[in-house]
Amino acid sequence: MNLGKEYLKVVLERFKSVKNLGDKTINLLSEDEIHWKLNDESNNVAVIVKHLSGNMVSRWSDFLTSDGEKSYRNRDQEFEESRVSKEELFGIWEKGWQILFEALTNLEEQDLLKNIYIRSEKHLVIDAIERQMVHYSYHIGQVVYIGKQVKDKDWKNLSIPKGQSKEYLEYMEKKHKG
Repeated sequence: MNLGKEYLKVVLERFKSVKNLGDKTINLLSEDEIHWKLNDESNNVAVIVKHLSGNMVSRWSDFLTSDGEKSYRNRDQEFEESRVSKEELFGIWEKGWQILFEALTNLEEQDLLKNIYIRSEKHLVIDAIERQMVHYSYHIGQVVYIGKQVKDKDWKNLSIPKGQSKEYLEYMEKKHKG
């Protein structure tokens, strides 16, 4: 087994899994619900998506050859509220993920120990990947949490439903043993 290739395969699948949670949550929300926020200090789903996409476009464009904080990025603007449609939001969302997936797909094992820069700070590629995984998971967790708050009783569970852990374990055991 080639460790570097296996790592790249696994991390790509993990990013896809995290994206899937965001996809499912945004799909459950209405046009108005993507703009809901608890208070003035909170971000709504639309703002979080704009921030994630802005980060992805900046970090993953020319990943190995330029600083991950691009001069064209306006991070502060990502946190400004603006009314976007759900369709527009999905376009913003997909743009970031497309650039991330393309960059990850193009990486080779030997790239993992190369140095890249983010805000002039040196990082190994493997560290930069892990850094972004944590960052995106954090924000997508926020998106899911907002979705649960907004939908309340109409929330559709995205993982193992409460009270069904045993059934899920049995299902997985049958699936992987059979």
